[in-house]
Amino acid sequence: MNAYDKGSDARHGPSGQGGGPDPRPALPVPPAGPAAPGPPPPHSPGQEAEPAHAPGTGRPGTGVAALSPRYRIGAVLALAGVAVGVCVHLGMTFLHVAPSNTVSKQHRETIDDWIYPEFEQNWKLFAPNPLQQNVAVQVRAEIRTADGASRTTGWYDLSAQDGRAIDGNPLPSHTQQNELRRAWDFFVSTHDDEHRPVGLRGALSEAYLRRIMVMRLHRADAAGEDGAVDRVQVRSRTTDVPPPDWSGEKVSTTPVYRTLPWWSLPEDETRGGIG
Repeated sequence: MNAYDKGSDARHGPSGQGGGPDPRPALPVPPAGPAAPGPPPPHSPGQEAEPAHAPGTGRPGTGVAALSPRYRIGAVLALAGVAVGVCVHLGMTFLHVAPSNTVSKQHRETIDDWIYPEFEQNWKLFAPNPLQQNVAVQVRAEIRTADGASRTTGWYDLSAQDGRAIDGNPLPSHTQQNELRRAWDFFVSTHDDEHRPVGLRGALSEAYLRRIMVMRLHRADAAGEDGAVDRVQVRSRTTDVPPPDWSGEKVSTTPVYRTLPWWSLPEDETRGGIG
């Protein structure tokens, strides 16, 4: 074995796989950590943008939170306007149906302007005395015949006609149920006991009731083929609702009539028109 062989043995040892442990200390291996964030990928024109995240959260914003600040302000103002409108409407409706009080008396005109005619309410809150009477509206007419004579019809009980039309009808019309009653209530509330109009709505209620009477008489063919309705007269017949058998209450069974004066008709209403 020559010197070169000895040198080779000195480096690799007898087995040729290394002579012994490396005298140098091993360097520590750093632990694997998260990769450093790189720049975001470029946004291509055909790719949808990621949804905006709500402030302070890592999730996409929804509803109003997804809007830009300018549209958020607009949405808040719109919601505030709707809320104010709802509150005003509820307040006006409450004052309309509530018993008369200082506020409703002081602002009666404003309340009526808000309620009528779109939001009219036909009920009262805390009504102390529910209706315990039957009110029938009746009409008769003075007919002018073709030969110039005149005759007076009997009384037509229009409320009874509506009642017969409603009985047994699963879907009665709004006209059959409410037109006549509401017209009479409108007239009574705008006239005093002497039948004189109170306020500006008195003349309107009188014309409204008169035209309903003319139309109903025309449907009943009260004037005949050659006649024309010259005047009409309206009255109400009020009777108390009888109490139940177990009640000891006594009520009068005698009807009470309220008869209005004769109303002359305009020329265009004499043959069933409404003017």
